[in-house]
Amino acid sequence: MSDFKHNSEENYIEIIQRLVKCVVVLILIIIALVVLNIYDITSPRKPKPVPKEKVEKDETASESKKIADVWIAPDSSEISKEKNADQISYGRELIANTAHYLGPKGNVLQMSNGMNCQNCHLKAGTVPFGNNYSAVASTYPKFRERSGGMENIYKRVNDCFERSLNGKSLDTTGKEMQAIVAYIKWLGKDVPKGEKPKGAGLTELAFMDNAADPEKGKIVYVEKCITCHMANGEGKLNGSTYQYPPLWGPNSYNKGAGLYRLSRFAGYVKSNMPQNVTYDAPQLSDEEAWNVAAFVNSQARPEKDLSKDWPKIASKPVDHPFGPYADKFTEQQHKYGPFGPIAEAKKKK
Repeated sequence: MSDFKHNSEENYIEIIQRLVKCVVVLILIIIALVVLNIYDITSPRKPKPVPKEKVEKDETASESKKIADVWIAPDSSEISKEKNADQISYGRELIANTAHYLGPKGNVLQMSNGMNCQNCHLKAGTVPFGNNYSAVASTYPKFRERSGGMENIYKRVNDCFERSLNGKSLDTTGKEMQAIVAYIKWLGKDVPKGEKPKGAGLTELAFMDNAADPEKGKIVYVEKCITCHMANGEGKLNGSTYQYPPLWGPNSYNKGAGLYRLSRFAGYVKSNMPQNVTYDAPQLSDEEAWNVAAFVNSQARPEKDLSKDWPKIASKPVDHPFGPYADKFTEQQHKYGPFGPIAEAKKKK
């Protein structure tokens, strides 16, 4: 009996010793974890590398927001869903390949200089800051100072035919005009009435302190433009239509065209030229854009009777190149600048 009691005591002692050892080990583990945690908190942490996929996603989202701020043309593949799809498609075709249908050898009418509408209204009027049609349907009809009266879209389209295409006006009730207007309205279908989205029209460049210089502009033209538009500004023909339009000479826009104003031409080339340049990644400096505009618009081109333009003389733009004017500045300064003093004088009246 005594032996049994002795063995039981030994077993209890052994169990207690094992428990003590376990407790000691647990305490040591806890102490180690506490020390490691303190070190981790006080030590500078290295940022975890961002997964490449997330970086690319964030950059895409940022770029999408940037693009979303500027008008984006509806996808032309959506035209087929419209009730008047054939008419809209024909209008788009007329804008893109005007000369084929309405040029000197047009298979519908012979009424223009061989240029295409999209030579000025890039990619059928869809390019941001590329003279697009985004705000036409939303802002017309409207009063225009140039004519001194209310104008509808038909008048606006015919102005382009008579000035930029140096041709004749289209019958406003005819198939071609109706198709062009249908396409223009379709392009601007998502723009609320009365609004002009960002990216409509052309880039507005700040005025230079000095006059634009045609001679410096010639240097820019030789370096940046001559490959497409050729030495004499005659452009390049591709069959019966211009791949690259003439910038001066008998087949170019006449002196009544919007691009004959330096601010219009400079803003156009700044955001779109040389070919494939975009508004957010321009290649020309502002000065180069102004100077090349001065060079191109100093060259010979077709005349236009402008006697009925700007009936209110004081409303003429600062860079309208033909007098008379309601100010003391010369025709030379109104054509080449500096335009700042003219603009300041106009504000005071």
